[in-house]
Amino acid sequence: MGSPNELTKQTLYTLCQQYVQDRLDAVQAAVQAAQESANSETKSSAGDKYETGRAMAQNERDRNLVQLQQARQLQAELLRIDPTKPCDTVRPGSLVQTSMGWFFISISAGKLTVDATDYFAVSAAAPVAAALSGKRVGEEAVFNGKPLRIKTIG
Repeated sequence: MGSPNELTKQTLYTLCQQYVQDRLDAVQAAVQAAQESANSETKSSAGDKYETGRAMAQNERDRNLVQLQQARQLQAELLRIDPTKPCDTVRPGSLVQTSMGWFFISISAGKLTVDATDYFAVSAAAPVAAALSGKRVGEEAVFNGKPLRIKTIG
């Protein structure tokens, strides 16, 4: 790991890992809280009220389980990327400097800042990543009707 791009790419990868872990932790805590809420509903109150409360807790738990699955999918996407592998074309794992800024093709984690520079972690399925996919340094893509020139790829 010699070049600044390699170090930055590893840092961005680590930040993406933390983003996924934070999501997993938050969702797992919410699943547990919803389960505890469902378990605490007692039959001592009127039957309909009990059933409604239980159904609401179950719905909340189901929503959380969907979010948990989504977080696990992000984690799987990230595991398919080797941040140490150099890239000469834009693909998952690429750190791309364009005329519109820096993009880390990885997962949709939004804006990440490293050494006072903003980078956008985007999924390979994101429109900007799809427009850049397979391109090389010096080539241009069109994104939102605007030309996007590739300056560097790491």
